[in-house]
Amino acid sequence: MKITFLGTGTSQGIPIIGSDDPVSKSKNPKDKRLRVSVMIEWDSNCYIIDCGPDFRQQMLAHDVKKIDGILFTHEHADHIMGLDDIRPFFFRQGDIPIYAHPRVLKSLKIKFDYIFTTEDRYPGAPAVRENIIENNKPIRLENLNVIPINAFHNRLQVFGFRFDKFAYLTDVKSIDTEEIEKLKGVEVLVINALRKEKHHSHFNIEEALEFIAQVAPKKAYLTHISPMLGFHEEAQAELPPNVYIAYDNLIIEL
Repeated sequence: MKITFLGTGTSQGIPIIGSDDPVSKSKNPKDKRLRVSVMIEWDSNCYIIDCGPDFRQQMLAHDVKKIDGILFTHEHADHIMGLDDIRPFFFRQGDIPIYAHPRVLKSLKIKFDYIFTTEDRYPGAPAVRENIIENNKPIRLENLNVIPINAFHNRLQVFGFRFDKFAYLTDVKSIDTEEIEKLKGVEVLVINALRKEKHHSHFNIEEALEFIAQVAPKKAYLTHISPMLGFHEEAQAELPPNVYIAYDNLIIEL
């Protein structure tokens, strides 16, 4: 299994528009972060988790020619607003499968009504094939059962996903014990760590490290990073030896 970090930044990305923050001005490419998304490939399959505003740029950067589906964690703009850019895949492949909570599908239908309509469709509009994600019900993707992990982004329900020995969660602030149990045995865990200070809807670095200790993966990667976490190299130096700050275009293989 191959995992590509397409984006690892907070909702505004890094650099932030108009910001004089030193991290936004950094010349280190690891400090430049598009909105969060990962691409997961195994055998000949290719799935994306979240398609934010940078989706087109991310697909071009990795010369992606086919996707088998998109899984959505939740409906916030930095996770969905690239959906229109599935058009080139749709033109080649037909309807693109998407997987989401019913609430998220409802939100997508409001923001992208022309994609979902069955009447008087615009000829250039893409189309999708809807799949509902239910907690405690695995998603069958080709030859793999993917386990949804239920968590909360402040009071908003969000889904993480376990792909065999790999698990990806973002925008998490709290998670119940029974959901953490679903993660036991993963070798690689990805979890959000927004900044050093506490935040109302995201893990900070301390909370992320506590969560990693509970799950006990072999390796963990931090994502959904804001400039307030600091420079990549300096923040990395403060972490335990099995915890890494992910960066855009990082590739890991299991």
